[in-house]
Order: sequence, then structure tokens, then C-alpha cells
Amino acid sequence: MMEAPGPGIMPLDREAWFRELNLSNFVNTYYQYRDLETLGDAMRILIIGPGQGLDKVVLTWRGYSVVTMDVDKTFNPDVIGSVHSMMMFGTSQFDVIIASHVLEHLPVSYLDPSLAEIARVGRHALIYLPVAGRHGSLRFFAGVRNIETNFAWDIFNYLHKPDGQTPAFCARQHYWELGRRGYRLRNIRDRLRQNFDIITDYRNYDWLPSYNFVLRSRSNVVSRAQ
Repeated sequence: MMEAPGPGIMPLDREAWFRELNLSNFVNTYYQYRDLETLGDAMRILIIGPGQGLDKVVLTWRGYSVVTMDVDKTFNPDVIGSVHSMMMFGTSQFDVIIASHVLEHLPVSYLDPSLAEIARVGRHALIYLPVAGRHGSLRFFAGVRNIETNFAWDIFNYLHKPDGQTPAFCARQHYWELGRRGYRLRNIRDRLRQNFDIITDYRNYDWLPSYNFVLRSRSNVVSRAQ
């Protein structure tokens, strides 16, 4: 069996991508801030994969202490490293680890070690994952009492099952995506529950390609109880 490649840089013009700034960046940053606020006094943040840097700017402005990490120096991270091996950080060093649209860039053999490291280093985690395919939605706003109804649908080839070691999706950047065979929502929840309690998870109807998880580390609960 062919060995999966190790974590590496994105196969695109990274400097050009770094200069881009889209509406989705602002939407994603807002939801990170909103989810962080539900966690109370969680102020020490590690962002894995800082992208264009908007998250750090906004969260620092709102009073959070933020450190960034990436395998690629193009994005000016505070720390160079991979999420699957974060031995430069101590247990529970951060209140929250944010990994937004990062884990799908890793071969599946690195996924569980990465989740275990996130659970070790952070007391909580915000993990946002891409939803497979093209997307559509219907939204209804009643205009009273914040009544809102949302419905979304996704169109993709469900028969195409990721092999876990070939980046076959999103212009060959993603090894897997939520919704594909073996990576349905129930599969991802089961995988996350090996290391986390799921506080909440939800579809981001303001940015349909994103499904968001707010998590509490189980490993840190165990370590504090001992």
C-alpha cells in the first residue's frame, strides 16, 4: 500500500491566496468570535492555519491572547509546525484551539493524531470542516421574534469515496470532506467523541461550505481529575 504523504504546504500560489480577502473570511471570523463568546473566560487562543490573518486581528482586538501556527511560513505564523505533533506546547496550554478548514488538508492517517493533540493542548476546540459538493439554500425570515427557517442542500458524487491518502477534492487540496462516504456527519461525530465532548455543532447558513463544531477536551478533563 502506498504510504500517505506527510503534512505539507498547499498546492497553489500561496502568496496570491494570502493577499485575497473575501466575504467568507469575515463570516468565518465572526462565527469564531461568536463561538468563543459561548465559552466564557476562555481567553488563550491558538489558531492553527491563520490564513490571511483576519482571525488574529479581530480576536486580538476583542481582547483575546492569540498565537498562530502553520506549516507554511508564507502566512507569517508565530510558530512553525504541524497540528499532528505539537510537542512545543504543554498540556492545556490554551483555553481554545481553533482549526478552521485545516484538517481536511491532512491525509486521514494524520487525522486522529491531530485531534488527540488538539485535545491535549487545548481545553476546548473550534473545529470547522468543509461540506462536500456544491450548495444551495432556502431561508425564511418572519421579521418578528427572530423567527428564521433554513434549509440547505448539497450536490456531489457520493459514490466517490476518499482513499484517505490522495488529495482528490477542492482542486486537489482536500483529502476528505464532510458528507462523503465514510465521512458522513455521524462518522465525524464518532471520530471527534474519541477525544472531545461535543458542546454543539451546526451548519453555517451564512457560509454553506462550512460545518462547525464547538468541543470540550476529554483528555484534559481526565488529566485534571487525576
